[in-house]
Amino acid sequence: MRRPTLAVVAAAALAMSGIGATSATADGPGDRIGVSGTDLATDEIGRSKNVQHLANIAPSGALAEGIGTDLAFQDDKAFVGNYDGFSIIDLKNPRKPKTIVQVKCPGSQNDISVSGDLLYLSTDSSRSDDSCASTSQSATVKDSWEGIKIFDISDLENPQYIKSVETACGSHTHTLVPGKGADKGTDYLYVSSYSPRAEYPDCQTPHDLISIVKVDTAAPTDASVIATPNLFPDGGNPGGPGPTPIAGRSATTGCHDITALPSKDLAAGACMGDGIIMDISDPEAPEVIEQVQDNENFAFWHSATFNADASKVVFTDELGGGGAATCDAATGPNRGANAIYDLSEAGELTFQSYYKIPRHQTDTENCVAHNGSIIPVKGKDLMVQSWYQGGVSVWDFTDSANPKELGYFERGPLPADEGIGGTWSTYYYNGHMYSSDIARGFDVLKFNDPATKRADTIRMGELNVQSQPKYTVR
Repeated sequence: MRRPTLAVVAAAALAMSGIGATSATADGPGDRIGVSGTDLATDEIGRSKNVQHLANIAPSGALAEGIGTDLAFQDDKAFVGNYDGFSIIDLKNPRKPKTIVQVKCPGSQNDISVSGDLLYLSTDSSRSDDSCASTSQSATVKDSWEGIKIFDISDLENPQYIKSVETACGSHTHTLVPGKGADKGTDYLYVSSYSPRAEYPDCQTPHDLISIVKVDTAAPTDASVIATPNLFPDGGNPGGPGPTPIAGRSATTGCHDITALPSKDLAAGACMGDGIIMDISDPEAPEVIEQVQDNENFAFWHSATFNADASKVVFTDELGGGGAATCDAATGPNRGANAIYDLSEAGELTFQSYYKIPRHQTDTENCVAHNGSIIPVKGKDLMVQSWYQGGVSVWDFTDSANPKELGYFERGPLPADEGIGGTWSTYYYNGHMYSSDIARGFDVLKFNDPATKRADTIRMGELNVQSQPKYTVR
């Protein structure tokens, strides 16, 4: 496919407006403590007593109309993906976060990660070219482009777009696997994409693979696809009738998301109809060592999270694709939920239970299990997680068979004319919880509980949640 010069690309990328301190302290007399779900009015805030809402940065400027997506962190900065580009936010004072810069660069979902002076973005919408001035173009057109974009963020106020790498079927998400030993200084990006069609010249069936992009961090403009390993030589889950009338069981035609645990040379893949464990000791040749299915309650295997000692994996089911109201009595507690599996040292998965937020939402609120991260607490398995309009849930799965909610934050339903919304990702980083909301921007939360006090003192210099670190636990 043709590629425009990156001088043109960079000029288009830095369309920045509405920059500055747009945050406001959000706690106030309007918050309803202990009130949630169907009892909240439009946009009303409900939260448990142990969750504080410290600040919000509302959508504005160049990205005001875009959809907020995933998050990454470095030092005291947050990097926030958006269908229209990304933002960099200063977190020095979590009560008063400030937007440093917005970069306009459309291409859903703009899944995001950071590595030193480099920032990686995923484009999974067919574009007219790889520039930040591209327009939507059908995937049936051979010259259309999808894949990975690489930015130099050594100057945080002036990010530069320096390289693109096209990948088969685009890049819905990507996972950063840092090289070790002789490969130190190399980033491997495991690119997840899916839904091939015969009429798409660059997204052909079968598509039982991931793409691996290799980046020499000292020479990132040489980045390229170095392998496309087939993870499902048997074809994976063939799909079939679903757990509910609104959603069939997805056939596996690629992966949606992968979480790596480099300290253990493991990765967990959520691959539409399958959950997998991979040995990534050779990052250029990952090997599937375990594969599980849930053909009764799971519709779409969406994401995965290891606990701190890699003895458990939480898989999420995005029933209804994130746009449906599935947090209700009719859908029940086992569908559109998390599935908790024990993980043996040999890499075998054993199902233990489901977890779903216990708070029913209205029939206008898109709600289902989505992105979250571990809260590192010694002797406990705690997680904070987004549920779209179901809000943020802090929950405990120390007892794999009996998970329970510890706290929550949510807003009442969006106005009827706004469609889908809610929190896309919520991650714990350096003592606070940070949430990227599709429609309401960037939120800072604090979980006040004796169980997490020691965790609040842990400091990390960088966090890409899908490249799960070896957490220090206290």
